Amino acid sequence: MRVLVIEDDLPLRSIILKILEEEQYQVEQAKDGEEGYLMASLNDYDLITLDIMLPIMDGYTVMKKLRSVGCKTPTLFLTAKDRIEDKVHGLDLGADDYIVKPFATEELLARVRSILRRAGKIGIEGKITYGPIRLDTSQHEGFIKGDALKLTIKEYELLYYLIQNKEQILTKDQLFQRVWGLESETTDAIVELYIHYLRKKLAPFNYDGLIRTVRGVGYMLKE
Repeated sequence: MRVLVIEDDLPLRSIILKILEEEQYQVEQAKDGEEGYLMASLNDYDLITLDIMLPIMDGYTVMKKLRSVGCKTPTLFLTAKDRIEDKVHGLDLGADDYIVKPFATEELLARVRSILRRAGKIGIEGKITYGPIRLDTSQHEGFIKGDALKLTIKEYELLYYLIQNKEQILTKDQLFQRVWGLESETTDAIVELYIHYLRKKLAPFNYDGLIRTVRGVGYMLKE
């Protein structure tokens, strides 16, 4: 699960990163609104946490600009601004939730899980399914009718993204950016290799055909 934290306070940003990383979220960070807006508009995230009082571009502006360009990434305002008017304004701009600093770790994680459930990115109790496949997001493992697939981290992330976008065609570039990231030192050729690995893991259960190749375009998970 990929999260972008946009926060200018370095000590607090480090705490948020540590909290999320301990829960196995893949976390990236931005130190000001402009950097955060660019990262959020160019990359694919499952969730954004966003401060309001940011340098260069404030959080309200970041939120407004993201929604105006069609970015629908679930967003959680995490800010010291505690007036009702501030909360209403943030939610009206398109945020999914709003937490006032200081916050309890348990509340932050509960709000994050709630947003991800509403967005369909995780199921109840952290499980998502497609056909015979079940992914346990707490264990980062996949199962077929109770049998473990024994996935590597990248295999899990690739299968997770395919399930999130089930029955939709995903290009090789989309898969590469989502699983490996634009800063990866490898090339998008690795996508084909890991699709092969995933099919091999599914083959003993006769479900390798679930991952379809759309020639000249990419791949699709479809029964």
